[in-house]
Amino acid sequence: MVRRRTAVPLAAAALLLASPALTACGSGPVHTGAAAVVGDHRITVATLQSEVNDLRDAAAGSPQGQQLLESAGNLPTQLLGRLVEDQVLDRTLADNGLTVTDAEVAQEHQAALQQFGGNEAQLDSTLLTQYGVAPKDIDHFFRRNVAFAKVIQHLGYQPGSDGGNAALQQAVVKTSKSLGVTINPRYGTWDAKKGAIGSASDPWLVSKTQVAAPTGA
Repeated sequence: MVRRRTAVPLAAAALLLASPALTACGSGPVHTGAAAVVGDHRITVATLQSEVNDLRDAAAGSPQGQQLLESAGNLPTQLLGRLVEDQVLDRTLADNGLTVTDAEVAQEHQAALQQFGGNEAQLDSTLLTQYGVAPKDIDHFFRRNVAFAKVIQHLGYQPGSDGGNAALQQAVVKTSKSLGVTINPRYGTWDAKKGAIGSASDPWLVSKTQVAAPTGA
């Protein structure tokens, strides 16, 4: 399994979409061709469809990947939630004067890879089947982990702690209030109680601090 002393639980990612401030904006008019608008950033329908196609293509050769997609419900809605979350996280970093470097991402990736005996294919397969991460998005996955940890540490908490997760949520609430989020109605509406698009929830954002390596890895 992959364990990092500074790793943030993946459940922290869910806090971004669980933020009441994110959901408060609801759905409304969106720019032409946009799946969502976060602040002044348009997430286009074409961008979303590309993400959907990439994940479906990656899962095509994996029974476990196919099972994951089948259990995910409305895949475009799920992935749109991730894209919205990315924009909020980027602004949260900027508002706190934080950056994530390529070297830090590479270090996080390498630490995970070592737990698989350097076998990139096994790591890729695990991230796909456990978290719905297409191979092309693996570095982005690790970038998010680094970003979560940096925000929590900047706020004076240990990544993975209850206090750190709560502080992260508060920071994201503040950020999302200043941004505003609008969802194209074809993908649903923000549910203020569930903190997601409609009844959607992301099955890949689970309460784990490690990526479990296959037996014998």
